[in-house]
Amino acid sequence: MRKVTLVMVGALIGASAAVVATQSPLLTSTSAIAASAETYRQLTLFGDVFEKIRTDYVDKPDETKVVEAAINGMLTSLDPHSSYMDAKNYRDMQVQTRGEFGGLGIEVTMEDGVIKVVSPIDETPAARAGIQANDLITQIDGEQVQGLTLNQAVDKMRGPVKTDVKLKVVRSGQKEPLDITLTRDVIRIKSVRSREEGGDIGYLRVTQFNEQTFDNLKAAIDKIESDIPKEKLKGFVLDLRNNPGGLLDQAILVSDAFLNRGEIVSTRGRNADETQRFNAKAGDLINGKPVVVLLNGGSASASEIVAGALQDHKRATLLGTRSFGKGSVQTIIPLGSNGALRLTTARYYTPSGRSIQARGIDPDIEIIPDVPPELKGKDETEGEAGLRGHLKNGETERPASSGYFPTDPAKDNQLHAALDFLRGTPNPALQAKKAEVVLPKADAGTPAKN
Repeated sequence: MRKVTLVMVGALIGASAAVVATQSPLLTSTSAIAASAETYRQLTLFGDVFEKIRTDYVDKPDETKVVEAAINGMLTSLDPHSSYMDAKNYRDMQVQTRGEFGGLGIEVTMEDGVIKVVSPIDETPAARAGIQANDLITQIDGEQVQGLTLNQAVDKMRGPVKTDVKLKVVRSGQKEPLDITLTRDVIRIKSVRSREEGGDIGYLRVTQFNEQTFDNLKAAIDKIESDIPKEKLKGFVLDLRNNPGGLLDQAILVSDAFLNRGEIVSTRGRNADETQRFNAKAGDLINGKPVVVLLNGGSASASEIVAGALQDHKRATLLGTRSFGKGSVQTIIPLGSNGALRLTTARYYTPSGRSIQARGIDPDIEIIPDVPPELKGKDETEGEAGLRGHLKNGETERPASSGYFPTDPAKDNQLHAALDFLRGTPNPALQAKKAEVVLPKADAGTPAKN
């Protein structure tokens, strides 16, 4: 299966199609020639502008950088997730999807010319330094971020291990920018963390979808099932909060871990013959035990594929707040020694045919997090619908929701609600809606996957 990344989707048919169908071959050919001529005219214009820059700009320009900037401009004009990676950035991306890289441990995007933090990665220099979701990074080592591409800014934040980088951070509610110094480290992404909860529930937190995710998940489930007797194990909490996504094939494998049959996700490109459907194989890693999925405004892309598949098949109960709403697929297209393109090539759909692009996934039970007073009103994320140039999805686009959840489990009301739901324990936040939701179970008697 080819690797496809998910980095953070009508047509005018009917009457217009009938018109095209009645056109003569001559008219169709003439239209194609006219369109081609216009394209070549625009390419000639590009060449003329490049030549003027090369010969007349006040200082001798770096021609390679000029061309790369033009390519990036072309791609970023399409949507927020398409971009060009030079050879170095492409290598960095490959390292990151393997689950280990050097840097600060921040998931970021570009917004209005500055770097916006999507979320810090657990147990990294960024998390330890107190970097928060929605922070805006305006300077890196004293240099303004304005004018840099996202890749250029990320490159400046990376560097040799044990060296320092100074960030100027603008945070909502703070009158003055914050100066935060971080020490670069090797970022080893442990994509799945697990623990027992009260000796009767397994907790699985998936932080991103890299090449190690499914193997890590399977190992975590095996350990929980060896530690908790089968008769005491009431179910699992799958925590996808603030998970920004990752590899499509890993999202499919993680979904398949809890499903016995049926479609997991479909991807649909420009042409109908490009549609792909991915289905579950027989077997369930947890042998039909109930599952509660936690999600929030920071749950994006691959996380939404998993949540959508389990929700549509009624295999899990979703609890938390609305997800980010990134419903597009980016394909990495290598360009040899010149790097690669990250190009949006398809939209993905949940098993029931839902597109979550710029809409997100609504939980079955909404539980608003207990946000500390100093962060109230600052924890909301705009989501995909708030990104400039995002792929449109009709008139029903909606912002995402709160991206906050506490690092201290004792203060995590969403987790407590999930545990109470699985145990059947009274919880005020659940009482109004619990009667509407039935604990999901897989088909009995199906052997576990190996």
